[in-house]
Amino acid sequence: MTLNQLAVAAALACAGMAQAADTAAPDLIISNGKIATMTREGAFAQALAIKDGKIQAVGSNAKILKLKAANTQLIDAGGKTVIPGLNDSHLHIIREGLNYNAELRWDGVTSLKKALQMLKEQAARTPDGAWIKVVGGWNEFQFEEKRLPTLAEINEAVPDKPVFILYLYGLGFLNQKGIATLGYNADTKFKDGVVELGADGKPTGLLIAKPNAMILYTTLGKTNVLPREQQLNSTQQYYTELNRLGLTSAIDAGGGGQAYPDDYAVSLELAKSGKLTVRTSYYLFAQKPGKELEDYQRWLTMTKPDRNDHLFYANGYNTEGGGENLVWSAADFENFLEPRPDMPQQMESELEPVLRLLIKNRWPFRIHATYDESIDRDLAVIEKVNKDTPLNGLRWFFDHAETISDKQLARVKALGGGIAVQNRMYFQGELYWKQYGEQTRQMPPIKKMLEMKIPVGLGTDGTRVSSYAPWPSIYWAVTGKTAGGLRVWQPKDVLSRYQALKLMTQGSAWMSGEEKLKGTLAAGQYADLLILPQDYFSMAAEQIKNLESSLTIVNGKVVYAAREFKQYAPALPEVQPDWSPVKYYGGYQNK
Repeated sequence: MTLNQLAVAAALACAGMAQAADTAAPDLIISNGKIATMTREGAFAQALAIKDGKIQAVGSNAKILKLKAANTQLIDAGGKTVIPGLNDSHLHIIREGLNYNAELRWDGVTSLKKALQMLKEQAARTPDGAWIKVVGGWNEFQFEEKRLPTLAEINEAVPDKPVFILYLYGLGFLNQKGIATLGYNADTKFKDGVVELGADGKPTGLLIAKPNAMILYTTLGKTNVLPREQQLNSTQQYYTELNRLGLTSAIDAGGGGQAYPDDYAVSLELAKSGKLTVRTSYYLFAQKPGKELEDYQRWLTMTKPDRNDHLFYANGYNTEGGGENLVWSAADFENFLEPRPDMPQQMESELEPVLRLLIKNRWPFRIHATYDESIDRDLAVIEKVNKDTPLNGLRWFFDHAETISDKQLARVKALGGGIAVQNRMYFQGELYWKQYGEQTRQMPPIKKMLEMKIPVGLGTDGTRVSSYAPWPSIYWAVTGKTAGGLRVWQPKDVLSRYQALKLMTQGSAWMSGEEKLKGTLAAGQYADLLILPQDYFSMAAEQIKNLESSLTIVNGKVVYAAREFKQYAPALPEVQPDWSPVKYYGGYQNK
């Protein structure tokens, strides 16, 4: 070989080595941060490297910056705290995406005066024929005035356009224009609700759930919906709002009026085009009482667990299983303005065949249950089915479980189940105490669940009752306080900040079978993380509920950025329609 040939060979070898090095080099490095790896309490690092949507390495600035190549993007965290992306174990994300742009959100508003002013302002810009809707996410205790709006105040704020306001699971408010638009009158009847009549025999505008909320949801279903193009825009805006609040994953519990596959078409289209920025796992919710088994038999032929439809993200848009409404007769409505309802006698005979079908076909399932009386009956059916159709490690869990007993927790553990808990008591603690008296036992008993090593995921149950904002849920977990400041937990029951964050990250990931892929910032984990504007671990506890993200990364890509990181923010389409409340107020009011 001549000298010239040797030189060429050496050059080619060097080029090959450089190409190999570039291939191994990270796509992105976050440096100079206080990185909470969450691998154990108190474990922090300075920097991390991301490659192909996963975390490649974590360590000191010096160690990680050595990996940098010419094409590696570098983001200096500026000493800010970096945490794993939040994961809501129970969020009605798909349904809210369809409706978000049409709703005026009172989430986080601190005065009734301000809330009514928002209502009045929104009415002025809303076109004739469209409803002004406030759909959950608030209560009177968050307001300085500590009271609900009156019908007179609502009518004064909006006399000429229809208004519907949903309050928890218990009440709905219609203004006079709304009553006229719907045609409600003295003859309007609901099986489980009351249209209040005044002294003149005409509807006042107050709708009362007794005990279940179908009167409220049926009325909401009669209001206008956004057209398809605006639903696509609404879903993108909502997902970005969740990114703003630090959410990178969510597990959708299904919902009333959320039929599969029709009401999933918008989110599916966005997933297939790579435009969804929250990893979404969804459970399928039976829609028709008495027809639940038929629903699941049909769905078994249409989809399967762990089928991913997202163009870019692993586990980006997945069918997960069945629930939370496995059968309507098993639903114990958590309307704490009314006494606890008893489930009907036929519940067991309806739940059993659905469970047998799901377990036989290895479909994970979740089941809504608020009270221990309901949980006892549910567990008896699960235990019966397990004897001849074994769960054998199949993932399943209860949702809510506010009053579950220690004996029932032992039965859940024996069956390999988990519990998805939410901050419903943050919004309803005062009402529960008024209905049942002051409580000394933790509701739900999270500390006992953790002590027994039962899988626990934290969430919100947004959006029709609780807010979708994850930070109030974390605040509730570390303080034991409601939105109105009532301390509903004993000091021994509150969680550490590490525990609460772990439940909203790795804990929730168990509910979608991803606890080994999400929730810690370690090599091999999904690169889902956020940079916070304040240090969650040391900031005043009262400020936690208003936290948000300064920069959110999903699958190694920036999906939201603000403040000193705003140059990294991706483009987002303009809010549609032009009169949308989101365009003027945004969503959760944490400013």
